[in-house]
Amino acid sequence: MILFGRGNLKKYNKAIRDKIPEIIQKDGHTCNTKTLSDEQFLIEIEKKLSEEVTEFQNDKNPEELADILEVIYRIAELRGISKDELEVIRTEKAEKRGSFQKNLFLIDTEKSVP
Repeated sequence: MILFGRGNLKKYNKAIRDKIPEIIQKDGHTCNTKTLSDEQFLIEIEKKLSEEVTEFQNDKNPEELADILEVIYRIAELRGISKDELEVIRTEKAEKRGSFQKNLFLIDTEKSVP
């Protein structure tokens, strides 16, 4: 097999942060990108959420938590929800169903027999 001028071509096909192409070029590489519509990007950024969660689960790096937040904020924005609205939803849910402060772990449930 003969490859013509592609060097170490790596395929990514994923949503990236806005400054990544500049960073790639500063590192001496070239890259191909395209701008997606909001509808197309929403599909890809939702895939990115899974990627970022997996990275955090593997690395436990706080930067991955920041990446997760960044992705969540963009998903919310694309779905017409502001950061403030998202925080209101989070707060209301915490008031109704609690948060995760007590470190509870559900083992099982059983329906009570009258």
